[in-house]
Amino acid sequence: MIAEALTARWGLGRAKDRFRGRIVEGRVVAPPGVRESVGTARVAVLCPQTYMNDAGRSVGPARGAFKLPLERVLVVHDEIDLPFGDVRTRMGGGLAGHNGLKSIKRELGGADFMRVRVGVGRPDSSDPEIVSGHVLGRFREGEEQVQELIERACEHVERVVFGDDAHRSESARRDQGS
Repeated sequence: MIAEALTARWGLGRAKDRFRGRIVEGRVVAPPGVRESVGTARVAVLCPQTYMNDAGRSVGPARGAFKLPLERVLVVHDEIDLPFGDVRTRMGGGLAGHNGLKSIKRELGGADFMRVRVGVGRPDSSDPEIVSGHVLGRFREGEEQVQELIERACEHVERVVFGDDAHRSESARRDQGS
């Protein structure tokens, strides 16, 4: 949902099937309020079409084709260890049992990539079936709350893409306490 919102917000057009995923590329202009001096950035938004646990098989080849250093890769992912609505940005860190992140780390050769962690909350049970259903199912929260979450996540992505170091530092400080 966040990738779709960014693609529309940035006017990137239609995605193509590549790298075992759907990818759209283009140049985007920094939004108002995000480091005015940056101007534009070249981006690619990739939605792996693999199983989540195998996302690295999409992300790894895309990174290789674009010749990106690891620190220029940004992964947006759900995070059950954050309450619904909380969004945090960090460089590297633990994988917290997230199988999609484990796959990406394996295929990229390291975990030192930027992340936007999108809080979806934790279900009341630790049963793997219930947790899986929670993460893969529809949000229980209302449409307005979901849209606010998507907007907040998009803003975090834009701050990373356009090099808002103050935001990165703030998010890193908050994450150290979590």
